[in-house]
Amino acid sequence: MNARVPPIALEPALALDRVSQAWDSDIVRQLTDYIAIPAKSPMFAPDWAAQGLLDTVLRNAATWVDAQKVAGLKLEIVRLEGRTPVLFFEVEGTQPGANAPGAPTVLMYGHLDKQPEFEGWRSDLGPWTPKYEDGKLYGRGGADDGYAVYASVAAVQALKSQNVPHPRIVGLIETAEESGSRDLLPYIDALRPRLGEVELVICLDSGAGNYDQLWLTTSLRGMASGTLKVEILTEGIHSGDASGLVPSSFRIMRQVLDRLEDSKTGRLLPQSFHCQVPADRLAQAQATAAILGEEVYRRFPWAHYDCGGSTTFALPTTTDPVQALLKRTWEPTLSVTGAEGFPTLQNAGNVLRPYTAFKLSLRLPPLVDAAQAVQELKALLEDNAPYQAKVTFESLSGATGWNAPATTPWFERALNEASQAHFGAPCGYIGQGGTIPLMNMLSEGFPTAQMMVCGVLGPKSNAHGPNEFLHVPYAKRLTASVAHVMAAMAQAQAAPQGAAPAAAP
Repeated sequence: MNARVPPIALEPALALDRVSQAWDSDIVRQLTDYIAIPAKSPMFAPDWAAQGLLDTVLRNAATWVDAQKVAGLKLEIVRLEGRTPVLFFEVEGTQPGANAPGAPTVLMYGHLDKQPEFEGWRSDLGPWTPKYEDGKLYGRGGADDGYAVYASVAAVQALKSQNVPHPRIVGLIETAEESGSRDLLPYIDALRPRLGEVELVICLDSGAGNYDQLWLTTSLRGMASGTLKVEILTEGIHSGDASGLVPSSFRIMRQVLDRLEDSKTGRLLPQSFHCQVPADRLAQAQATAAILGEEVYRRFPWAHYDCGGSTTFALPTTTDPVQALLKRTWEPTLSVTGAEGFPTLQNAGNVLRPYTAFKLSLRLPPLVDAAQAVQELKALLEDNAPYQAKVTFESLSGATGWNAPATTPWFERALNEASQAHFGAPCGYIGQGGTIPLMNMLSEGFPTAQMMVCGVLGPKSNAHGPNEFLHVPYAKRLTASVAHVMAAMAQAQAAPQGAAPAAAP
């Protein structure tokens, strides 16, 4: 008979109390100050270095981390020439052998750069005017992903407060994630000797299916973005004089996009942009659909209008919860996220415009290579242009998606214990339609590592859009859950060979 090891030493109630105090007394205030700073990602602020705002939020975070006086923690702001800076910290492990060469390490990740303002904020809200209301902290970037560094350190402090053994921990906080993490790989290469043997990645930049349980992200879509431009004239001309003879750049744009997407169904036409859904991800989607039901699609802010005394809502592409989950996680999609070449409605005269430009955002299934997709996309859009118009596609960013490795027994057990302890429900598993470029990089670099990809972006939290909010009660429980999983990792490593850790009481 295999010996059994003691249950996890971390007391869940005390851990949650500790992190709740940290959030209420300090972290909410820190994030309030953070939201007020428009530290937009370099893609949206090419003069980011001159602005100094990314440096400001990074320095503020570093100052706060240093002020926590975490035992065994060292930090620095690392700068590579011409690249956005990162915050890197190391925490000595407290379990036997934790700091020996080759010992398992926990990597905690987050980012501090933000998406731009966008329109449509509630009249009493704004992207840079934080407001705390009914447990929700509104403003750009708090949930995506400013809270991550603060929650990560608070989780470590929860372990320290109970003297619970933990592995060596490193933290990497970047400032270009919303630009496709374009600067991250050089930093990973430069810091690789200090990263150690990463056996657990904790990434707090993802979402949640609801606010009632812990959610583990099991897949992420990739992304390819760029600017598609159609030019037919060198300057605008009288529409009455030229229309019918000079083809509209907008019509040519429609023809070009028809090569890529079936506008009736939204299906992307290149077969190479699709992949088969693995059987385990299909099974997870079915289980998650049973939990969330219609909330899978009802969570979005659908437009509506009154017709004949009844309210009519816009419809999703499917009302089947399983298909809804798969469509937003395992199917490629096209979104037009910006346009140029159009005057405002007020200033739109009778002029045939010389060009039309769209910013395209393609989300790619987790198993599709983004670099190859970008090459195929460019050829598809540019070759054999209608009317020999000048059609160009300029790639802006690309990142391959990610499919999580199989969970080990200790990790799956720890996730469920944490979820039961802090939410009273088992851990849920869900794919996300967004992209976190780091995850694919880390999976390639550390193929045996377990991936705790979680986050606070639950229903209506609306990252990137108006009225983005951080659900503070959920963030507290997530922070405590992170502490639980790190304690469980130490326990699993300390267990005798072949022993099964006992369940926490």
